[in-house]
Amino acid sequence: MDDRSILFSPVRMGSLDLPNRVLMAPLTRNRAHPDGTPWDVAQTYYAQRASAGMILTEATQVTAMGKGYINTPGIHTPDHVTAWKKITDAVHAQGGRIYMQLWHVGRISHVSLLPEGQTPQAPSAIRADQKTFTANGFEDCSEPHAVTTDEIAELVEIYRQGAQNAKDAGFDGVEIHAANGYLIDQFLQDKTNHRDDEYGGSIENRMRFLREVIDAVTSVWDRDRVGVRLSPLGQANDMGDSDPEATFSEVYKMLSGQKLAYLHVVESFYGTDTKSEEEQMLKRLRKLYDGFYIANGELDGDKLAEVIRDGHADAGTIGRDFIANPDLPERFRTGAALNAQDQDTFYGGDETGYTDYPFLDAIKPV
Repeated sequence: MDDRSILFSPVRMGSLDLPNRVLMAPLTRNRAHPDGTPWDVAQTYYAQRASAGMILTEATQVTAMGKGYINTPGIHTPDHVTAWKKITDAVHAQGGRIYMQLWHVGRISHVSLLPEGQTPQAPSAIRADQKTFTANGFEDCSEPHAVTTDEIAELVEIYRQGAQNAKDAGFDGVEIHAANGYLIDQFLQDKTNHRDDEYGGSIENRMRFLREVIDAVTSVWDRDRVGVRLSPLGQANDMGDSDPEATFSEVYKMLSGQKLAYLHVVESFYGTDTKSEEEQMLKRLRKLYDGFYIANGELDGDKLAEVIRDGHADAGTIGRDFIANPDLPERFRTGAALNAQDQDTFYGGDETGYTDYPFLDAIKPV
């Protein structure tokens, strides 16, 4: 085991003090009620992991039209706010910190998941060559419709309201999900944005929706309590761009000027090899962002310590190992063995594989 002490040096992220650099990644678990209300056991699940430097919630849709998979949570009704408040209270009672990830899937959806069988929303009417998880299992995504400028204005207000709902639910901050081929990412990249109005064409135009969402969210939250997630490699959900480095160079520079709490970047995708030229691009992009930087992708304790020591990142998010190890920071600190992951219980199901992973003897489970 390499020296991991840097993982446990406290750090300030925006206006939030983190006790360690081992953050919990946003992890879709498909265990909410069908109406998007988190189930009560989520209080235990998140509180068990409160030793993370910070918890990022599973992606949480800001509108019923933003849903792309069965049993994912929302933050757009009073019941959602009430249920999430119990979760944030449980995490805070254990001394933890928790941000909500605000989500709209855009075209990565199916008509059966949307109100009254409406078609998914997207910047352009381009169907994703991708499947999504419905009540019938995995089905091809439905063809979306291109949102009008009036719909875009409504979506910006929906993000503002989602940010307010998250604040009312007691979160410490929010993350705008602009990664992994979902709605905001679909506006950014030219494979999915063929618009010829002020939201398409130039990268300045393609960034407009993200900028407007940031403005809306920061009208509710101080800028130092708002983060953004990006995935410049475009390896998820049938994404791509004709010149990703040029596109994301402008996005990074724009975000650097926003003076937000952090930038969270998906640097590799599970099961996908990151090429050397992609790694070099990520390093060049990193130099364009002046602020707190969170790395994500295939990190373990040693790799995370290395990227922090090298100055590439200030912290990192870890996903699958946090599912299987609610006390992951302590295991990294002591070099203890990690629990085996039960991938069959990652998505959907009951408390098995959700709240029953064992802790180290020295730590009392919630």
